[in-house]
Amino acid sequence: MDIWLVDDHQLFRTGFRTLLQRIEGVKVTFEASDGEQFMQHLTTSEKAPDIVFMDISMPNMNGIQATEAALAAMPDVSIIILSMFGEREYYSRLINVGIKGFLLKSCDFSEVEKAIQAIADGEMYFSEELLEQMNATNNSSSSAVNENEEDQLSDRELDVLALICSGESNQEIADHLFISKRTVEKHRANLLLKTRSTNTASLVVYAVKQGLFPID
Repeated sequence: MDIWLVDDHQLFRTGFRTLLQRIEGVKVTFEASDGEQFMQHLTTSEKAPDIVFMDISMPNMNGIQATEAALAAMPDVSIIILSMFGEREYYSRLINVGIKGFLLKSCDFSEVEKAIQAIADGEMYFSEELLEQMNATNNSSSSAVNENEEDQLSDRELDVLALICSGESNQEIADHLFISKRTVEKHRANLLLKTRSTNTASLVVYAVKQGLFPID
């Protein structure tokens, strides 16, 4: 698996690269210290990477700008955002352009391995710590927390969730609902955030626990 690292801290890149290359089948083939370097390499490279780990705060062109530019040019590039918790205000914007996941820089490396496997399986991945912190923040900042999280899901999100639970792929869901695959991926990402789920399996568990759909 071909991985690129985009982060302005060389010490972080060096340590992260060392850990990544301990994973069988993983090879870090390119590093950049800002979004401009990344975009220059992406647009001239003969082969797109399997995964890009992208920092948000960088000079010249930050991770948000680089992600938007990359996915506008190559929508199938899998980008995982490396985030500090205080950067959560950017999450919806990045989901809308098509990122595949978020990892907090403070997460255990086992989560990085889970994220890589999720992308390899065609899924998304959101840091467990990120979801826990978002949930805690939402609970503390709201005087009336909705006890029924499914009420927060739109009708279209419920449609997508039902098809996810039936085992359909993103493309199959897109065909079924007459929408684009990219739109399905956005709905899936929003479902993960709203239900505090890290992947498809935990989404299905959520749906079962909430009694949203009948079990055959």
